[in-house]
Amino acid sequence: MWNDYYILWNYAAVSITDIRYMELEAYEEMKYKFPTSTFVLTIQGDAGVTIDNQTYEVSRFYIFHGGKGSKLVIQAGESGLRLYYLMYKANLPSGGRNDLGRLMERINPFQMNYGFTPDMPTILYEQWKKMHFLWDQKNPIQHFQAKSLFYAFVEQISSQIPRVSNRYPSMLDQVSKVIEIVESSYTQPLTLHVLAEMIGTSPRSLSRKFKQSTGTSPIDYLIQFRLFKAKEMLLQTDATLDEIAVGIGYPDGYYLGRMFKKNTGLSPLQFKEKTSAPLYWPDLTSGVARNDIFRGGSGRYVYTDGDNHYQYKHGGSINMNRQTRTGMLLSILLSLTLLLSACSTGVASNSSVDASGSKSASSSTNTVTADNHTKTSEPRIISTVKGDITIPAEPKRIVVDLYLGSLIALGIKPVGTPEMNLKNPYFIKSLEGVQNIGEYETISLEKVLELEPDLIVTGNPDLFDSFSKIAPTLVVPYGELKNTHEEIAYFGEVLNKEKESEAWLADYDARIADAKKRVGEAIDPQAEVSVMQFYDKAPLAFGDNFGRGGQAVYSALGLNPPADKKEILMKDQLVEVSSEAIPEFAGDYIILTADNLTLEELKSKPVWSSLDAVKNDRVFIWSPDRSWYFDPIATLDQTEELAAWFKKISEPN
Repeated sequence: MWNDYYILWNYAAVSITDIRYMELEAYEEMKYKFPTSTFVLTIQGDAGVTIDNQTYEVSRFYIFHGGKGSKLVIQAGESGLRLYYLMYKANLPSGGRNDLGRLMERINPFQMNYGFTPDMPTILYEQWKKMHFLWDQKNPIQHFQAKSLFYAFVEQISSQIPRVSNRYPSMLDQVSKVIEIVESSYTQPLTLHVLAEMIGTSPRSLSRKFKQSTGTSPIDYLIQFRLFKAKEMLLQTDATLDEIAVGIGYPDGYYLGRMFKKNTGLSPLQFKEKTSAPLYWPDLTSGVARNDIFRGGSGRYVYTDGDNHYQYKHGGSINMNRQTRTGMLLSILLSLTLLLSACSTGVASNSSVDASGSKSASSSTNTVTADNHTKTSEPRIISTVKGDITIPAEPKRIVVDLYLGSLIALGIKPVGTPEMNLKNPYFIKSLEGVQNIGEYETISLEKVLELEPDLIVTGNPDLFDSFSKIAPTLVVPYGELKNTHEEIAYFGEVLNKEKESEAWLADYDARIADAKKRVGEAIDPQAEVSVMQFYDKAPLAFGDNFGRGGQAVYSALGLNPPADKKEILMKDQLVEVSSEAIPEFAGDYIILTADNLTLEELKSKPVWSSLDAVKNDRVFIWSPDRSWYFDPIATLDQTEELAAWFKKISEPN
């Protein structure tokens, strides 16, 4: 086994990155996370030293080694401590020797953690002094001489390691290190490749070892930890979803809401309303793995480079539950509303009606079942995923969240809608006087009640129980209406706007056909078009149903996504792309959402500058306030905007 150790040192390309001398005062503490593989030599004084979870009592001369990502904690004794440390990088040659890669999975000398009192310490001390002096000269010749001495130093201490430690870095050491990286750096754009590189192993090996120890993958662990932090913020603060998303490493509140619902089965709002018990972490590892990784009963802490380094996860935090006050206020207001309603003979109540035999054939779950001769003058029964509801024949005061664009297209102005809708640039002029009811995931029920709606239209089934206590509530889950035609036609029928829907769709079809014709004349029909959002380290790629122009590019214009990525894009709709994978997701043309970024600036970015689309100015850059919307009106305007751009870049200069 030690032959393997020397084989890897022999074949690795080694480079010193820094050599430094340090003095610690009496009882001074130092914390440091090794950015590369590191040797430490103490030469005077005493201290307690911990590398990851291994503790050493140090006096005078002591040698330590830690792999990249290892955390060093030194608590100097009463006499202080003097030490040198040397950081280096070691990489195996790419290609060819597969056996070297297998050796690295079994024994990685550059990631080993150990410490011991060396033989002949004064000789080592003289070597370190000389290396430090040569390194400080900032001259290639002296640096080469320092590297030569470094190899001699490694040879001397390597012969002593078998006598003081028979322990190689175990699978659990690597898993523990990844867990620590995730929990301290979860706001960063971590990928499997990044995590593997940080601990000096391959992505495949890391994934296998991590799942074997914890029962989950590293990326799933990252997702669950990010969502755990989101839950803490939801329960303990009044932060918005966008603010929470930024705080846990997600691009925006919409993406956070989607991930939250996908992984917990609840929306963030529903979670906040239903949760009062304290949260604890970890909760992912299996019983056996947890006993190995999370030793004893001591609380683990999140270590950051800022303040509050010791915030224990298992501490006695108090969760502020604001549900009681809101529920009491809502109950009082609802009681007054019901009292007034009992004294009038207005619209029929929102009681459930037995729909057996009353449903009409429809491709949608929601169906209109009223008699055609009376539906314009009588309340109607609508079958929804939440059962049958009765709505007014001509609702005058509508509150709507997701489907505002369809209502505007039909000439209907609601009385209330979420804040993000009020900023929609595609029909902002049509929203004068419309009230803000909060954000999508934190809608104010008090505000909705205050608006006295006679109909509420929502795409979120989780809100039905709350909304239906205020007014008849029409629930159409997002994705149930597959395209613009289904959406406009459905709401036209439900809201007695059939003529308006037919006219709007006729105009829509004509304009889309014209746009498709112009694009067909401008680009090769086999060309691949990517829909992406720019981030320096981990951009996002989108499918045909998640905004950023996806509906316009893939649904309206019928353009082709990158062939090799079509399946994952259309299945997941949003994919986080590692920097090295950007070329795989980049098509002949790129529709790119970015904040304050020009094409010339994009040409200076690593990886991006190598893409044909970037080199040949085939990138359309727009800001999030224009690309995020995907209602029928926005989709139509985006389609025409993109068609004009395709035509423009195809024309000779």
